[in-house]
Amino acid sequence: MTSQPGPPGSLLNLDASRPPIEPVDAATLVLLRDGTDGIEVFCVERNRNSRFMGGALVFPGGRVDAGDRDPAWDPLLLAPHARTSAISGSSGLRRDLAVAACRESLEEAAILPVNGVLSHNEALELRVALASSVEALRDALTMRRLLIDIGSLIPFARWVTPAAEARRFDTRFFMMRTPLCQDGAHDEYETMASVWATPREVLARWEAREVQMAPPTHHTLLRLSRSGTVDDALALAETAPLDPVCPALMTYDGTLALTLPGDPSHPQTGRIVEGKTRYVLRDEQWRPEEPSAIV
Repeated sequence: MTSQPGPPGSLLNLDASRPPIEPVDAATLVLLRDGTDGIEVFCVERNRNSRFMGGALVFPGGRVDAGDRDPAWDPLLLAPHARTSAISGSSGLRRDLAVAACRESLEEAAILPVNGVLSHNEALELRVALASSVEALRDALTMRRLLIDIGSLIPFARWVTPAAEARRFDTRFFMMRTPLCQDGAHDEYETMASVWATPREVLARWEAREVQMAPPTHHTLLRLSRSGTVDDALALAETAPLDPVCPALMTYDGTLALTLPGDPSHPQTGRIVEGKTRYVLRDEQWRPEEPSAIV
C-alpha cells in the first residue's frame, strides 16, 4: 500500500512508503479533579513550533529520558501502582515510566504527586529546580523531605504511534487524581496554554474546530466524558486493557484513515479499546468512524 503524507493540519507526518522506525518509550499523565459540573481534566496546548503534534491539545507527557532510570531516584519514590508492570511490556516494574510521567507533569503542568501537601507556589519552585537539572530537583525534594507518590498513577492505556509516522512513541497513559492545592500551569515553552475543563467541554471545542487533537487524546476524552467523578474514572482505569494499540494507516474514501485493532482493515482482529474502530482524516481533523462499504 502507498499513500501520501498527511496535510500540515493533520498533526501527524504519515507516509506508508517510509521504513518504520523503532518507537521510543514515552509516558503521559491524565490529571483529573472533581469540579462543580463534574469531572475535569487538565489539558495543555503544545507549542506550534514543536516537531511532533505542534499546536495540538494534549495531556502532559513526553519521552522517557535516560535519567528517569537513574537509581538515584529510588530513595525519593513511593511504591508504584501494581498495574505498572502490566503496562511496561517487560518483566518487572518499570518505574522509569512513572518517573517520566511525573517529571513531564511537573515540567509542563506544575503538578507533582508527593507524600505531603505541596502548594501551587511550591510546585512552581520545584519546576524551576527541574529546569536547572534533575539533580537540583532531587535535592529540593530531599530538603523538603518529600517523596514522589508514583503509586497514585494508575496505568490505563498504551498507544503506539503508527508505523508510517516519522517520529514514533510507545506511550503509556497514566491517570491520577490531582493533589489538593495544586492548580496547574503550563510552562510557556513546550506548552503555550492550559485549561481545566470537563471532557465534554474539551470535545465541544474540538467539534467547533477550535482545537486540534490526536486520536489517543480524543479517545481518552470520550471515555472520561462517561465518568461522573474522579472515583468513577479511576475505577475504570483499574480494569482497562493495557495491550498496545497501534493504529494502522490506510487510504480510504479519498483520504487517509487510521484503523484500530478490531477494524476489518487492521491486521489485528481482536478489539482492545471500545468505540469506533477507525479515525478518518476529514478536513484536516481525525474523526472517529465505523468502516463503510467504501474501501
